Amino acid sequence: MDILLQQIINGLVLGSMYALIALGYTMVYGIIQLINFAHGEVLMVGALTSWSCIGWMQQAMPGAPGWLILLLATLIACTVAAALNFVIEKVAYRPLRNSPRLAPLITAIGMSILLQTLAMIIWKPNYKPYPMLLPAQPVEFGGAVITSMQILILGVTVVALAAMVYLVNYTRLGRAMRATAENPRVAALMGVKPDMVISATFIIGAVLAAIAGIMYASNYGTAQHTMGFLPGLKAFTAAVFGGIGNLAGAVVGGILLGLIEAIGSGYIGTFTGGILGSNYADIFAFIVLIIILTLRPSGLLGERVADRA
Repeated sequence: MDILLQQIINGLVLGSMYALIALGYTMVYGIIQLINFAHGEVLMVGALTSWSCIGWMQQAMPGAPGWLILLLATLIACTVAAALNFVIEKVAYRPLRNSPRLAPLITAIGMSILLQTLAMIIWKPNYKPYPMLLPAQPVEFGGAVITSMQILILGVTVVALAAMVYLVNYTRLGRAMRATAENPRVAALMGVKPDMVISATFIIGAVLAAIAGIMYASNYGTAQHTMGFLPGLKAFTAAVFGGIGNLAGAVVGGILLGLIEAIGSGYIGTFTGGILGSNYADIFAFIVLIIILTLRPSGLLGERVADRA
């Protein structure tokens, strides 16, 4: 039972990171029906930017507390990621907004490869040890352990979801997002500026991705130019799993995907008689995804995308 509890904790932490990334996917898709496959690379840029900032600040402020350095690095990384996503939307996606669906999709994949290559040139291809800035002493809970960083990841996910729900449902920008998702042309006639709304959505998604990237690097203790590809792919899977275009669905899909992956990695050896190891845990998540989409193509909480941002 203590092993199961530990895997559940690991799954919740992993799923929370997937959920943060999936929120960015689902917000963009809900408004312009675009899958931004460069979203994982925005996560990577956020993580590597924070890594560089942490190194600079540790040299410039040797006595500063770790939480302050992490907070400042996070703010700088979020700003860089937001500016990057703003430029990507303006340069790569906006000119293709009225083109056939395949054109922006291919552009998004090309942008993903371009960002990986640029990051490799800027930060070099080697793995970088990510400093642990929060207390490393784990907290014991029912025979399992959880670190302060993992507690922070869970808390940030809850706050992020609450903030996104409030933003979409109770603010002027949220009403503009819902109107743009419903019908951009009619929204423009009612005084909404669709271009501004779409840019704001990309910026919000980039901030969430940068935070997720920093937490991902902090949790695993490493950062590298390809680190965003697999989390981005799995977060997209989580968004589809929960219902693409649905904020709550993105979080539910992320949490469930993380739990399936973590519990599967803990017991895959038992299930297969030792033939497969924990590195094959991804097959569980995608088998469940195939089953869910076969039975419910719109996802667990999916419904008509135009009803929300």
